[in-house]
Amino acid sequence: MAAPFWALWWVWCAAALVLGILEVLAPGFVFLGFAIGALGVGVLLLAMGSSTFGLPVLVFLFAAISLIAWLVLRRAFALPRGQVKTFDTDIND
Repeated sequence: MAAPFWALWWVWCAAALVLGILEVLAPGFVFLGFAIGALGVGVLLLAMGSSTFGLPVLVFLFAAISLIAWLVLRRAFALPRGQVKTFDTDIND
């Protein structure tokens, strides 16, 4: 019996690719955390086998890995503490 599509590793890796492309089109580290989460689940499924996990576990792993990735990205690319981004010129000048 074939595994359902959500249990296939390449489906999660393809979703990671699509989310990575969305991140390039709409930057701001919004989709990058989700892309890392999807890639993490894809690699986990590749390593462990597709029949190991059900859909609720996969969604939980995706959410947990995405949250951790987002927190790491936020810490890595945040402005230094106490610094405020200011702009001296207007785009229309």
